[in-house]
Amino acid sequence: MWPVWHSALMREILKTNNPVELSFARAVLEDAGIACVVFDAEMSVMDGSLGILPRRLMVADNMAEEAAVLIRDAMSSAPPAAVEEE
Repeated sequence: MWPVWHSALMREILKTNNPVELSFARAVLEDAGIACVVFDAEMSVMDGSLGILPRRLMVADNMAEEAAVLIRDAMSSAPPAAVEEE
């Protein structure tokens, strides 16, 4: 059986080269019950696995605004990345 978003129009809500950020955003959406799918996940084969080509997180068009707000709020409240001091 196809997922809920199979026949829906999709909208990009995140485009990133950062796999940690992408994973975090997916977890936020899945916890909120919003179905999402990653586009271009296998494109790293084309760039030699260098991570040059960004991956896109897509949601159904009718959920895009809610998803964007959730991700924006989650990203802004996430702790900053650790910076090593010399």
